[in-house]
Amino acid sequence: MSCSSSSGSEEDDEGIDSYRKGGYHAVRIGDQFAGGRYVAQRKLGWGQFSTVWLAYDTTSSMYVALKIQKSAAQFAQAALHEIQVLTAIAEGDSSNSKCVVRLIDHFKHAGPNGQHLCMVLEFLGDSLLRLIKYNRYKGLKLNKVREICKCILMGMDYLHRELGIIHTDLKPENILLFNTIDPAKDPVRSKVTPILERPEGNMNGGVTMSIIEKKLKRRAKRAVAKISLRRESMGGGAAPKSERDIDGIDVRCKVVDFGNACWADKQLAEEIQTRQYRAPEVIIRSGYSYSVDMWSFACTAFELATGDMLFAPKMGQGFSEDEDHLALMMELLGKMPRKVAIGGARSKDFFDRHGDLKRIRRLKFWPLDKILIDRYKFSETDAREFADFLCPIFDFAPEKRPTAQQCLQHPWLNGITSTQGEVKNNSNVEKVNVGMSNLQIKVGK
Repeated sequence: MSCSSSSGSEEDDEGIDSYRKGGYHAVRIGDQFAGGRYVAQRKLGWGQFSTVWLAYDTTSSMYVALKIQKSAAQFAQAALHEIQVLTAIAEGDSSNSKCVVRLIDHFKHAGPNGQHLCMVLEFLGDSLLRLIKYNRYKGLKLNKVREICKCILMGMDYLHRELGIIHTDLKPENILLFNTIDPAKDPVRSKVTPILERPEGNMNGGVTMSIIEKKLKRRAKRAVAKISLRRESMGGGAAPKSERDIDGIDVRCKVVDFGNACWADKQLAEEIQTRQYRAPEVIIRSGYSYSVDMWSFACTAFELATGDMLFAPKMGQGFSEDEDHLALMMELLGKMPRKVAIGGARSKDFFDRHGDLKRIRRLKFWPLDKILIDRYKFSETDAREFADFLCPIFDFAPEKRPTAQQCLQHPWLNGITSTQGEVKNNSNVEKVNVGMSNLQIKVGK
């Protein structure tokens, strides 16, 4: 669940069934929270545990994201944990410069469905997933990818090295831009007047009506799309989509959603991470540490540069989604070292005693640099340099992966190409040669 400027899901909403005892709190535009300090403006998104609203802070005269948790005990407990993590993050980042979302306030709110824990977070823009979609899954320019990667790594370095926190669910959806892609959706840039009281006629049915209206709109959109497809199939053809110009978009970003985060020495769950960004040690249950976040980071970096997920495993005839996932990893990175392969509590489910997959025997090896060239038409230089940055992070041995701090020093991230490196080295050689030619060796008599 992210506190982005737009809905957490384009195709669905939270439905009305969970607006009951122990569930969501029904919010209406203009509703006041914390004794009138925060006033609801519009819904930003939702998740399994909470809804998130744009709110106006009447004390600071700023817009904020208000996250309202479901009221049942298990959701309240999850919120308390997230507040604890976010408080530690905020206390260690007084300058708000570590590329991690900032907790502003938290309080309890009593409603007809129970008592809800609420978090007030800084208002941020769209998620990187939304940016990828906005760019029509074409992949961003590498200078933009570098800029984004620097922000994510700064956040990871702060969490790992300074706080001892593992995020455990890093992915494009959980990284938000500083600003919205569309300025009209930014309440500050669009200069919208804040709503300070409930509009007339917005009665208790507001939430229900809003959901019904959205469903009707989606049906209408689908109907229009079907008509367009029918016309195209009859020979009308479709105009090619124009390229999106993202050069003017500010891609500075922050890591958000700490609902599943944990301290490295107080781990809460064995199964962590969203499937496509999951590290191999999590699949085979060999224990995990900060390096799982680094694996997810590298998957995210690839997705930003190509528009595609690197690993999208599927269950097949005779093998599981987990085994397919491991097979996809090995097709990209080579065979998993036997010591790593057989070192997990679930290793016997996937590997034989030699460290080979039990049910997927034929692997088609396709290294990362070749994928970038063949499928995504990278130049050989760009492909080699990007692969040089990512491949060490994809080491099957977690302890061998570079840390966020080490990645921040990598030449690719700092825009130093191999050509520049060669020029620099040649320059140094020339200086040495010049120096040598100026030397006058006197031989004693």
